Amino acid sequence: MSNAHEVVEKNVGLMIVLTLIAVSFGGLAEIVPLFWQKATTEPLETLEPYTALEMEGRDIYIREGCHVCHTQMVRPLRAETERFGPYSVAGEDVWEHPFLWGSKRTGPDLARVGIRPITEQWHREHLRDPRQVVPESNMPAYPWLETTPVDWRHTERKLRLFKDTFGVPYTDEGIAEQVEKFQNGEWSEASEEDALVAYLLSLGRERKEINP
Repeated sequence: MSNAHEVVEKNVGLMIVLTLIAVSFGGLAEIVPLFWQKATTEPLETLEPYTALEMEGRDIYIREGCHVCHTQMVRPLRAETERFGPYSVAGEDVWEHPFLWGSKRTGPDLARVGIRPITEQWHREHLRDPRQVVPESNMPAYPWLETTPVDWRHTERKLRLFKDTFGVPYTDEGIAEQVEKFQNGEWSEASEEDALVAYLLSLGRERKEINP
């Protein structure tokens, strides 16, 4: 008479079902507790919401596929922590929707690029012609960003969505101030390059005690 192991081993369909059940329970046991751990659900005390200009820069970053070649996650490996500083923690990305951790690095990780000794002008020149500042770079150029104005039509709605749905601590007064800035103030003539550079310079500011 066949034992239970033999029955499973000889029945491919049953083995697949039981394997999926085992993997599912294992995954749930690893993932579910994280929803109740403060370290994974609460932002760092130093975390700041994006400004309207940075928010638009982030959307341009996603639109142009920058996240395909650049991660925003310092992994807990010695080679990475020595280069970029302490590894990334969940509290840095509580307000990120979608998150941009990534897994492939054609270019370097950008999680802390905003606190590195890189100037705003360097970022601008790098976006316009990467090989002028990094000769070996295979990154495409984005010269049109310099002359393309930011499309502000949906910005206020984005800020309110992040406030009401994702719990980002914007206030109605703060949103109104930012709307005034891009409608009639300092951002009214901002280019997409201005927005993308502002976003890049914001990356890592919640870990500004680090000196990568």
